[in-house]
Amino acid sequence: MTAVTRARLEALDRADPLRSFRAQFDLPPGVIYLDGNSLGALPARARERIRHVVEKEWGEGLIRSWEDAGWIGMPQRTGDKLARLIGAGVGEVVAADSTSVNLFKALSVAVRANPGRRLIVSERANFPTDLHVVQGLVTQLGGAVELLLAEGSNEGVEKCLAEHGGRAVAVLLTHVHYTTSRMYDMRRITEAAHRAGALMIWDLSHSTGVVPVDLHACDADFAVGCGYKHLNGGPGAPAFIYVARRLQEKLTQPISGWMGDARPFDFRGEYEPAKGISRYLSGTPPVIGMAALEASVEVILEAPMAEIRRKSVALCDAFIELMDTRCAGQGFELVSPREGTWRGSHLSYRHGSAYPMMQSLIAGGVIGDCRPPDLMRFGFAPLYTRYVDTWDAVARIAETALQGRKKK
Repeated sequence: MTAVTRARLEALDRADPLRSFRAQFDLPPGVIYLDGNSLGALPARARERIRHVVEKEWGEGLIRSWEDAGWIGMPQRTGDKLARLIGAGVGEVVAADSTSVNLFKALSVAVRANPGRRLIVSERANFPTDLHVVQGLVTQLGGAVELLLAEGSNEGVEKCLAEHGGRAVAVLLTHVHYTTSRMYDMRRITEAAHRAGALMIWDLSHSTGVVPVDLHACDADFAVGCGYKHLNGGPGAPAFIYVARRLQEKLTQPISGWMGDARPFDFRGEYEPAKGISRYLSGTPPVIGMAALEASVEVILEAPMAEIRRKSVALCDAFIELMDTRCAGQGFELVSPREGTWRGSHLSYRHGSAYPMMQSLIAGGVIGDCRPPDLMRFGFAPLYTRYVDTWDAVARIAETALQGRKKK
């Protein structure tokens, strides 16, 4: 392997086929932003779209914009664009609500689809909100279903399903783990769930927009994901839900609001679920937030996903090598996979002084984040993270670690 040097990284930036995308994001000068896995940077196109929606569509069009500007169709239109990032088809995704709400919808439908079963299988270290939603559903149903936690690996989930699959109604997993960045084999696990007779629900919050996903190829049943991480939709951006077309007409989702009705503007007292994916809508779409998300997704769709993924792996590989050589003996332990094939687009390191060190880094212009008790996370967004940013960030990390040791 050729040694990583700053000159080599600068050369990679010059040859980068994605290099022009960085100019499409509003990034503050003097900052190396490595937290796009928590909140993506602001796309200039989203900023301009929001301005247009506020000043023209709302300010001048007023209520006419629900039809004239197409507000009413934003969830489906944005969903169809998102579908292209996750291997879904037209009419299989809507942008709506939050990840938690959409997960509740999917779980509720899955449980009702096979009332003879009672186990929802997940993993012990899954993102807390996913487990909280399951726990809430268990409480609501009075113990008619229960949560079973498997070890967090392909083998661990398969073992759990082999032992308990006959009672499993659904399997819920996050494709890319929020701390370790470990990535499940989506096809393998979905097939295992289906062999056991369970429906498969994927949380794509740390995947969509940065990792190739093909829900059709693996025959997934449901998927959810947020809009504010790698999709750069802004803080609190609408989330999305995918429902395989073969399942859409079988059951209705539990939050039967007016936007999911077949004829919402008839203002009838009786609910009639809309056809297809639209029945998974509930309330009125948040137009300003949806506009930002739609604009950002359009930017991502202009970049080849193969190039996004290639650069993601390369950025992480360079960061790992630099940490190995420049921060050796400073107490850092990589907890993310070294093999890029099974890793998302962020890296986590364990360190005894994770929080104070991260605060020092942020104050010095390198923005990552922490997860308790002792993890430091660094996210890499291929559309705006440069190769040379890995060099400069690790230099700052090494300097901060050394200063921390001198103070002890």
